[in-house]
Amino acid sequence: MVGRNLRRFRAAAGLTQEQLSARTGFPQQHISEIERGHGNPTVLTLYEIGLALGVTPVDLVSPDQEAERESPPAVRKF
Repeated sequence: MVGRNLRRFRAAAGLTQEQLSARTGFPQQHISEIERGHGNPTVLTLYEIGLALGVTPVDLVSPDQEAERESPPAVRKF
């Protein structure tokens, strides 16, 4: 989910991974790993990426429409 959100916000900002890397100081490979779901970003990393993209860290970790479709329906316990 974080990777999808990162990719979506980066594309909306019209940035390549290399440009985002230059803005954040994180290696392009790290940006790529996060986008592919292979990286494990810290809260500080999410904060720095959010600043560079003009979004909050919460925006990066919030479920998007695709994630909501993939989630199983909630089960109520009585």
